[in-house]
Amino acid sequence: MKKKIVAQTANNNSLKLHFEENDILKVLLGEQDIHLKTIEKKVGGHIHVRGNQVTISGDEAEVNLSAKLMTELYEIIKKGYPLYSGDIDLAVRILKNNQSINLKEVFLDTIPIATKKKIISPKSLNQKKYIDAIRTHDIVIAIGPAGTGKTYLAMAMAVASLMNKELERIILTRPAIEAGEKLGFLPGDMIEKVNPYLRPLYDALHDMMDYEKASRLIQRGIIEVAPLAFMRGRTLNNSFAILDEAQNTTSEQMKMFLTRRGFDSKVVITGDITQIDLPPEKTSGLIEIQGILQSIPGIRFVYFSSIDVVRHPLVQKIIDAYSDKQK
Repeated sequence: MKKKIVAQTANNNSLKLHFEENDILKVLLGEQDIHLKTIEKKVGGHIHVRGNQVTISGDEAEVNLSAKLMTELYEIIKKGYPLYSGDIDLAVRILKNNQSINLKEVFLDTIPIATKKKIISPKSLNQKKYIDAIRTHDIVIAIGPAGTGKTYLAMAMAVASLMNKELERIILTRPAIEAGEKLGFLPGDMIEKVNPYLRPLYDALHDMMDYEKASRLIQRGIIEVAPLAFMRGRTLNNSFAILDEAQNTTSEQMKMFLTRRGFDSKVVITGDITQIDLPPEKTSGLIEIQGILQSIPGIRFVYFSSIDVVRHPLVQKIIDAYSDKQK
């Protein structure tokens, strides 16, 4: 017999759910009911568990949200998804913003690479839209605050494409805006001078790929991590190119990078227009292209907000506080 969840309404402020698979229910509740406590804290109301029966009580909105959250997470776990504590908070935020969303369509849209940590999948509706855009568009421009997964998900999509032999190489680049000023005081040659600016790209890469394997691919030129200045005069064919921290590109640099794209290539540009380090007299290329490229077919803009932050919950509050101050 096909196993299912049976819901039975007791009254306007209480709902009983029966979960047939006890092992899956244990994962949903978490060790020492940690997930259950998180749901109660984030949503409100009270959840009581007795055997395989869960009773949710509270006001109508709390009961409905908790019921949808638990039933959908239960189905996600049945599909083999390893539920983490942070997923509960993210799922609550998604449903609070839009209860019509099916969590399975978000959490189970995994990017097919094996990482040392866990499955990589979108953690918000905008992240889901982002990876869908990368799949279907030649150029994707992601704009939003730090911690929203812009670079990490782009890197995951690039590594997956390389492992599936859909392209021949990955190009990872960032502007090093102090190249004409402060870098001259650092020891070493030019590569050693700019490496501190590229470190976050290396970190994301090594999170998805064994260090030795990544190093071999870098040595062979299959994966290239380089400052933006090194892109001038090149044509990037059969490549997945990621420009990170694009808010710190000038108008000229952005045009230069966009026109490097060759045949059978994807380009992803990421940046946060609230954290521009350019001199005041310089126009950010990332801001400028919003008015230039929006209507071109094949190019997709994806915008993130504090709702999409997947770091510590305080990061979301900090971003909102700064945003409120700037209004």
